[in-house]
Order: sequence, then C-alpha cells, then structure tokens
Amino acid sequence: MINILGVVGRGGKQIVWRRWRALYWGLGVGGFLMAVIFVAYWSCPKPELKTFNVYSTAYIDKDDRLLRLTLAQDQQFRLYTGLDDISDKFIRATVMYEDQHYFQHGGVDVVALARAFWATYIRQQRRIGASTITMQVARLRWRIASNTVLGKVEQIFRALQLTRHYSKQEILESYLNLAPYGRNIEGIGAASLIYFNKRPHQLNLLEALTLAVVPQNPNQRTPDSKKGFARLLTARGNLFSRWVRRHPADAGQSKYFNLPLQVRGPEALPFLAPHFVDYMQQQQSPWDTGYVITTLDALKQKQIESIVADYIVSKSRVGITNAAVLLLNYKTMQIESMLGSADFSNPVISGQVNGVLAKRSPGSALKPFVYGLAIDEGLIHPMTLLKDSPTRFGGFTPENYDKKFRGPILARDALIESRNVPAVQLQSQLKRQGFYDFLVQAGVSGLKEDSHYGLALALGGGEVSMLELAQLYAMLANQGVFEKASGGDGGFDPSGSLINLLSPEASYLVLNILKDNPAPDSIDYQLLAGNINQGLAREGVRNDVAWKTGTSWAFRDAWAVGVSGDYVVAVWVGNFDGRGNEAFVGRTAAGPLLFSIIDGVVPRTGWSTKLDLRTPGLNVKQVAMCRNTGNLPGKYCPSTEMSSFIPGISPIKVSDIYRAVPVLRDSGLRACEFDAANSSMKVYEFWRSDFQHVFRQAGILLKVPPAYSERCSLDQRSQAGLQPVISSPQTTLAYALQRGGSEKASVPLMAVVDPDVNELFWFVDDRFVGRSGVGQTFFWPAESGDHSVRVVDDSGRSASSRFKAFNIN
Repeated sequence: MINILGVVGRGGKQIVWRRWRALYWGLGVGGFLMAVIFVAYWSCPKPELKTFNVYSTAYIDKDDRLLRLTLAQDQQFRLYTGLDDISDKFIRATVMYEDQHYFQHGGVDVVALARAFWATYIRQQRRIGASTITMQVARLRWRIASNTVLGKVEQIFRALQLTRHYSKQEILESYLNLAPYGRNIEGIGAASLIYFNKRPHQLNLLEALTLAVVPQNPNQRTPDSKKGFARLLTARGNLFSRWVRRHPADAGQSKYFNLPLQVRGPEALPFLAPHFVDYMQQQQSPWDTGYVITTLDALKQKQIESIVADYIVSKSRVGITNAAVLLLNYKTMQIESMLGSADFSNPVISGQVNGVLAKRSPGSALKPFVYGLAIDEGLIHPMTLLKDSPTRFGGFTPENYDKKFRGPILARDALIESRNVPAVQLQSQLKRQGFYDFLVQAGVSGLKEDSHYGLALALGGGEVSMLELAQLYAMLANQGVFEKASGGDGGFDPSGSLINLLSPEASYLVLNILKDNPAPDSIDYQLLAGNINQGLAREGVRNDVAWKTGTSWAFRDAWAVGVSGDYVVAVWVGNFDGRGNEAFVGRTAAGPLLFSIIDGVVPRTGWSTKLDLRTPGLNVKQVAMCRNTGNLPGKYCPSTEMSSFIPGISPIKVSDIYRAVPVLRDSGLRACEFDAANSSMKVYEFWRSDFQHVFRQAGILLKVPPAYSERCSLDQRSQAGLQPVISSPQTTLAYALQRGGSEKASVPLMAVVDPDVNELFWFVDDRFVGRSGVGQTFFWPAESGDHSVRVVDDSGRSASSRFKAFNIN
C-alpha cells in the first residue's frame, strides 16, 4: 500500500486534492443555491388568486331563478364560487380524476413528474401529464405554456409559490374557479349554472361526474354538443367505476348514467327582465360580481309581460304601441317586477329605454299629495266644499281636461274627478310646507327651481320617474312614512331613508278617497256636471283598488297608479320620443291596463294597507256631514252622509247654508220676524257671494231667499244674516306700491257676503273711500303704511281687517 502511494507520489496527492477541492466547491455552490432557493421560497410575494381576474354576475330572482348571467369583461363566463357553495360530490370527483394524491404531496408530485419525464423524453412515448391541481392553478393563473421544458420549470416554481402562501382548500377553490369547462366557460360556478341551470352546491352525482371530466379536455368534451358529450361519456364511465370502488353505496346510481342528460349551452341562457337587470347593474360597483339575489319575481314578471303584450295588440289600432309597468311591494319596499317597455328588443319603440326610470310629466298623478298636505294643514277634509270655476292665479289660468267647470265640488270628488282648479287653489294655500319642498324631500331628482313651475307643479308641470311616483304612493300606504325602493343585493340601501312626509291620518284619508275612484269606463262624468247634489255615482267602484290617473300636456303620457293588496302598481302608456296621441288619456289608456295587471298578479284580498280606522293611534273619526255643504248638518240640512275627519285638525263647523226664514204670504217677500198670521217659515240656501258666483258660472240654479219687505228696518236686517268676510286685502301680505306715470298704485278690496246683500261700502282708516257691488272689486288708490279696512253691507253688517302697503319707487 505504502509502495503504491509512493509510486503515485506527489502527482497522486495533487489529484486527490483537486477532487476534495471540487467536492468542497460543489457542496458550497449547492449549499448556496439551496440557501437561495430557501430564501426565495420563503420571501416570494403572495400572488392574488381572485381579483387578478374579471368575473361574471348572476342575477337571481327572489325564488332562486336565474334572470341573467353576464359575460365578464374578457367575454368569458366566469362566476366566482366559494368552496362551501360547491357540491362535495363534485369536489371529491374532481380530486379523484385530476389529482388523487392532492392532499398528500406538497404541490408538486415528484414521482409523477419523473415518470412523465421518463415516458415522454427518454422512451419518447405519448406525452404523459404530471400536473397536479396546484400546478394547473399556476398554469391558469400565469397563463404558462407548460408544454415546453422552461414552461414546465416555471409552472413547478409557481406551484411551490402557491403552496408557500395558500392552503390546500384555497388552492382547490381557485382551481375550481379557473378550470375550463368548454366553450367560453370557466369555473364550476358558470359551468353548473349554464349546463344544468343549478348552483354548484345543487349538483347530483351524475351531473358532478359529468362536469368533473371536462377540464382535462374541454375542447373535445363540451357537454352541450353531441360529439363532445359522446367523448365525455367514456371518461365519465371510467370515473364512475373508480367512484364506486371508493363509494360502493352509490353503485345503484348506475341506472341513471344510461339516461339522457338535459344540458343547455350559453346561447340558451335566460334573458329575463332586461330593464330590471340593467337597473341593478347601474346600482352596483364594477367590482360587485358573483350571485346577486334580487327582489324580482320572475313569474309575476312573465305574467305582466304577457298582459302588456296582449294589451298592446288590442290597442294598436289607436296608436298605443308602448307601455311601462312597475310592481312594488310597499310592505317590504321591494321591486317585484319592472317592465321598462313593451318590447326590449324593438328599436321602433326604442325598447331598450327604461320607462320606469325615464323622467316624464305625471299629469294629475301627483294631485293626491297636494290634498294630503292640505289635509295635514287643516285646510280641508274629504267633504270640504271647493270651487271648480274659472280662476286666475297671477299669470296662470288652469283649465280642466274637459274644458268645463263643475262649480262647487266636494274635495273627495274633486280629487277623484281630477279637477285642476281645486288642486291649484290648494297648492297656493299651502304654508307649512310647499309642494315643491315636499317633492324634493321625497327624493324627486332633476327638478328646476321652484319658481320655474309655480302652481303648475300639481298638474304635472315637473317631471318624475315611475319609480319616484310609485314610492310616493307606497308612502301613502305606509302611514305617510317614505322609504326608497330596493331591488336586492347591490341595489339601494334603504337604511336611514325613512322620512315622515304626511301624517298617518292624511295618508288614510287620501287613500280612502282614491279607493272610491270608479274602475275605468264605469262612470260618465258628464252626467255629474251642473248638479252638486248628485255627487259621484258609486257604480263601478272596486273597493280593492285605491288608484289615480294622470294625463300630461298634449297627450304625451298616460298614467295610472294603484294600491291594492300589498302592492303599488304603476302603469305608463306613451311614446319615448314624446309624440302625443289623443288616445293617451290616463283613465282610458293606462287605467284598463292597470286593472288587468292587478287582476292578473295581485291576490284579491280586498283593499288593504297598513291603515284602517282600527289602526291603533289613528286620530280619525267618522261623523254625519251635510251632504251638499260638507259641514256638520244644521237643523235644516236636507240629507247627510257619514264622512271621516281629523279631530282638532280638520276645518269642521256647523253648516249655515240651509236656513228657515219667515216669508209673507201675500207678497212672497221676506218678513222681518215670524208672524203666524201673516207669514210662514221656509227653508232657503244661503250660499255666500263667492259660491253664488261659482254656481252661476256652472249654470246651477239655487233656491235663494226672497228680498226683504220694505217694512224691515236696517237693524232688523243686520241681525238676521252673517257678517261679511274680507277676502282682499289679506293680513298676511304686504302690498308693494309701484307707481307708473301719473297713476297711483291701488289695492283691491273684496268681500264675501250673504245672498241678501246687493251693495258694499268701504272704509279705510275710518274714512269712506267708495262702494262696490257684490262680487265686484273696489280698487283703492293706496298709500304707504299700516291701514285698517272696514266693509259694511247694505243690511248694516260689517267686518274689519288690517294690511300693510309700502312704496318700491
């Protein structure tokens, strides 16, 4: 041995030394590389596995029916679904088929890789895949070309990176949301919903195994094609055999695997309630994806679409080609149906415009809220007598739809008949809250300044959307509490949006009036004109619907809004381009469609809201009213009717219209006092001069009292009637005096008097300034300052008031 070493000598020692040095450097470099790999492994950044991608949104109705599945921005159907929302059968089948040792290896199956390398590159047999589920996630996440050596190396390192930061469950969830399932479908969420119309957690064993084998060859195993499904069957059969070996209890399921499987493709996806889904998309942020559970009822939506389609066909001969409908459950404030047009796909009617959201003139559909405000301010109750006669409000002279005037009319009838002058008069008298401020508080958007509309606002001078209008009617049904509507997840959040706009009492009284509005075409208002004693005919009244109509200027929009059961139903008929049509009248164009929809989708449970007279705390009472005067009946009121009022708020007084006076038998003149021998008591109507004027304008004859006998003294006459009421000047106004040229500015002096008065005498600051006839205006050349005004009628009865005037020169 020594000799051998000696023979080797110094050269041999150098060889040994070089080998030791090479080993040393090799170990050093290897250690360094291992250290680098170790540091790189532990310091590599955590990749994002969800937000790096874009996703679809599935809109679901209230009963879990699919309305629409949208495409992601890259034109793929990709619906992110959590692992807890995926069928356990499908998860186990996928792991069994794709990576049966998934939960045992560290993201890379080294043995499988070696086997694949040997078979593919050494023996050059067919390519054998060795990608684990983690490696497939890496390939899909970074779009790696794994069919090359460098690509495979990158895939391995990325798989290790994923393993470093994510759990097995998280990586598996990512895979199930990235895996291809044929066509432009990625992820089990979209695949399950498209192919089987089911959420992933609802998949049965047959469906689970069918989809589990698709990602391995998605182009050749597309479930919705005949060739693809035929290729899929073999792979599914093999997987089922493996499944039964592990789950023998499922062997009996084999009989189902021979039956045809109902599968649909993306082109057969539903496209329901398109206007509503678009509306929901507008409410969402671009990052809100996944399943959006909406409040829509797909069955009611289809019913309404069918009803509208039939109605359009039946009315096409009069030019009715488009309509919009909203069904709002006022108890939940959830939108259950939204039809923005008669046909979403019809460009002739601009079908993709959403008429529920479009701003249109509501016509008279806003009048109930003017009446509600007036009731709350104590201006009226349902039987208050109003005036429907030609009236000028500054530069505004409202007219009625029929170009006629009813004269004196009860408030309830004025609202049902939609008379314009009473509504404008009430709007002008609102002091506590103006109608414009009311609408702003109710969230009506896009309004111009109040001065732009003036008193035309109650007649539809402003524009509102159907959604805003329906929310207002829902407020009436909800005891005056306003709340914005919601369409579901991602829609408007109603928290903090509760506002008290009207009292429960005013809301009840308005709805109680509207429920007596006769159904369409069941009343002829012409029969009512000229006779206040007729009142509204009750034929055709349906007590299950409280409703109101509206017709915009130039017949551009026809509206009908009703409260029935738990719902507010709003209907619009018109053209989106604003073309008018004389057929677009609320009662005749929109009203019949409203009732058809109510009959079709609203249960007939009778008219009901959260309000009735038994509602705890509701301060509404019923009392007999004089039918023709709207006040408590006096001794001589010919007939009465029960009506509701708000104690302490409603302007209730005893009627003084019907009075008994002594009349001389020989001359027929009015006696100064009753004398049984020469006179008899007769009842006459003592309407004040303002109402007499209205009656005359309406062509209504009154039974007025006769003139006094000449034997009656002024004192006797003054004690028999009522004092005058000064209507102008008003104490609440300050009159601006603007002098023009040599003329002096004047203040109008007017008074309302009893029917036995013929002449009025005016005094300002205790100085006689002039006289006027009944119903005439006396113009006093005014002076700046505080003034007292007194009027004395020709029977000696008087009244006084004060007013202010100032110069603006």
